[in-house]
Amino acid sequence: MSDPRNVIIIGGGPAGLTAAIYASRAQLQPLVIAGTIPGGQLMLTSHVENFPGFDEPILGPELMERWRKQAMRYGAEFLDEDATAISATERPFTVTAAGTPYAARAIIVATGASAKWLGLPNEQKFMGKGVHTCAQCDGFAYKNKEVVVVGGGDTAMEETLTLAKIASHITILHRRGEFRASKIMADRVLQHPNIRVLWNTVVEDVLGDTRVTGVRARNTETHESIELTTSALFVAIGYAPNTGFLRDQLALRPNGYLEVQQHTRTSVEGIFAAGDVEDAHYRQAVTAAAGGCMAAIDAERWLATQEN
Repeated sequence: MSDPRNVIIIGGGPAGLTAAIYASRAQLQPLVIAGTIPGGQLMLTSHVENFPGFDEPILGPELMERWRKQAMRYGAEFLDEDATAISATERPFTVTAAGTPYAARAIIVATGASAKWLGLPNEQKFMGKGVHTCAQCDGFAYKNKEVVVVGGGDTAMEETLTLAKIASHITILHRRGEFRASKIMADRVLQHPNIRVLWNTVVEDVLGDTRVTGVRARNTETHESIELTTSALFVAIGYAPNTGFLRDQLALRPNGYLEVQQHTRTSVEGIFAAGDVEDAHYRQAVTAAAGGCMAAIDAERWLATQEN
């Protein structure tokens, strides 16, 4: 195993890349274990229109590429492998990726959260081309258009109410006969004049050529199949934090997200968390970036105390 790094950053999305920029500029020479598919949720977004500093839309993958180049400019080193384990019980800490352990005096975990998918035949084909998971990120592209939302929890209600300010009409498809969402959220949706709900209905596939033009659905009670014309399908069945490899090493909240205290500090001194891996509420690139900034500053200050 090589000599310990000052800091290893796990994750190559907005939180991880921002942490890399700040850590590099602080002369910490970070190693970023970015994952085999680096870039985070923005890699699934076609046009990003709500990130500060861009007066014109920018493609999600292009934004992430520029972000990464900015981190590299200041000296961040990247490893495009998935972190599979950490050892937080003794120092230096270790992070294992592609079977190789890497030592670090401090760690920033920025592995994000992954959207849950339906597993439809054409779901991945139309990702970013009419299939989305974030209304705040992609909803504006469907101004005055008809869209479909699938889900029945608070996530689906929040997505639908966001879209109701933009789209002309929203159809919710829910596999049960009642929402699982909180009553106040469900009531807001049910009372909205531009929202209809198809109960006991599941999506069977997404339709289209180069972009989504409709969805095929089936009523679970009558088994009747229908085709709905739509410009987009928003999958709103929740997110899962990417924390599986951290179990038994760091404290997790009941929902699986990393537990943090004193801003970005985890349950282990010297290990910090940033972005969607600990934030189940906002899930925005700009808030993840802010978390990455804070985690890098916290790590820098903590490392300074270890030298004295």
